[in-house]
Amino acid sequence: MNSRARRLVLPLGGAVAVSAMIGATMAGTASAAPLPKGKADALPMAASSTDAAKVVNWWTANKGANLVNAKYFDNDAELKKGQFGKTGKITGTPGGGGSVPPIGGENSKPSAAAKHVNLPYSVGKVYFEIKGQPYWCSASSVQSKYRNLVATAGHCAYDTDENAAADFWMFVPSSWDATKIEDWFEDGKGKAPFGFYVGRMLNMHPDYDVFEDYDRDYAFVNVYNGTVPVHGYILKTDESPGGVSGIPASEWEKLPADKKALYEAGIYLADLGRLGDNVGGSGLAWNQPAKRTYFTFGYPQGAHPDGDTPFSGRTMKYCYGTSKAMPAAAKFNVQEHIGIKCPMTGGASGGPWLMNYDQKKRVGYINGVNSLAWDTDGNGRYDHNSSPYFDGETAAVYSYAANLWTPAIAKELGGRGPSIGTK
Repeated sequence: MNSRARRLVLPLGGAVAVSAMIGATMAGTASAAPLPKGKADALPMAASSTDAAKVVNWWTANKGANLVNAKYFDNDAELKKGQFGKTGKITGTPGGGGSVPPIGGENSKPSAAAKHVNLPYSVGKVYFEIKGQPYWCSASSVQSKYRNLVATAGHCAYDTDENAAADFWMFVPSSWDATKIEDWFEDGKGKAPFGFYVGRMLNMHPDYDVFEDYDRDYAFVNVYNGTVPVHGYILKTDESPGGVSGIPASEWEKLPADKKALYEAGIYLADLGRLGDNVGGSGLAWNQPAKRTYFTFGYPQGAHPDGDTPFSGRTMKYCYGTSKAMPAAAKFNVQEHIGIKCPMTGGASGGPWLMNYDQKKRVGYINGVNSLAWDTDGNGRYDHNSSPYFDGETAAVYSYAANLWTPAIAKELGGRGPSIGTK
C-alpha cells in the first residue's frame, strides 16, 4: 500500500484537505429511472428514546472513553494500477436537474467578502461502533420536513460485514475533537457546541446494502432531537431523608454546589431541540452537470500511501475545485463517480460536496459526499476525492427520508430525560 508505483483508491474515513484546488473538467449530466415512489431501504438504529439514551451513555460513560478513543473509519481497500480505467463518463440526458433549498442563515446580514472560508456549522463528525471499535466519519445536516436529517457516506452508516446498520450511531455537528472528556463538556457543551444527535432510521439505496455498489455510497439518517448530558443533578425522593437516591424518584432536583460531592447521583439528558433549528441544513441537488464547482468539507486524519500524515482529524478542513467524471473502478462497482483535485485522507468519508456555498449563511446545496480517495499518478499521494453522482434515484431516497418524523429523547422520557450514569 506504500509503493509509489501504485495507483490507489481508498474509501475515505474522515475530513478534508486544506488547499484550494481546481481539477480537470468534463461536461455531462446523468439521469436514471427513479425508484418506485417512497422506496428506499430503511433500517432502524436506536428504535426508541430509551435506546437513544443508551447510545449517549455508551459514548460518554467512563469519562467518555469511547469518544476519546474513537478512530477514523478506514475500510483499508485499495485499487492498484490497472484496476481503474483512464477516462470517465456520466451517462444520461443533459438537463433535468432538481434541488431543494437549504435552511438556516435566513437572518444573516450582508457583509464584506470573507478573506477566509467560513466553515459550515452543519458539518460535523458522526460516531459509530463496528465490531466493538468506536469509529468516526464526516457528515452534514440536510434540509428536511422535520429538520432532523443527516447526509453521509453509506459506508459510514452501514456495516457490510454484518449486513446491518452501524451501532451507537451519533452525529456531532461542528465537532472539535478532544483528548479528554472534560474538554467535551466545558460549560455544558464544550467541544460538542450543538450537542449530540442519535440516529433513529438509516435510509439508503438498495444497491449499496445489497451489492456494496459505491455508485450508491450515500445515506440519509433521521436523528432524534439534540441532547447533552448535564451533571450536578440528583433524583429527589419522597421518603428518603435529604433527597438521597434509593427510593423511586418523583422529580429532578438540582444540587447546591457545596453538597455536590455528597449527593450527586447521576446525570440527565437535556433537550436541545431539532438539528436543523440549531445548525441549519444545506439543500440537496441532483442531475447536475458533471462539471461543477464545489467546496468539500470534512475531518481528515489518515496517512497518504507514502505514509505521510499531514492532518490531525481534530478540526474541519476543506477543498475547493471543479469536478469531472472519474474512471470506472470494478472493485468498488464504480461506474459513475465525479471527482475533484484534493489531497483528502482517511476520515473525510461522508463529508458534503456543497455547490453554491453561501459563506454568510454557511449553507449550500449538497450534490455529493466524500466516498473514495485516489492516487491517480501513482506517486504515493492522494490527489483526487470522488463522490457518487447524485441522480433521480438519490433524490428518491432523500425524499423518503426527508418526510420521516423523530421525537426528542428527553421529552419522551419525562421532560428532562433519564439518569444514564452514577458517580
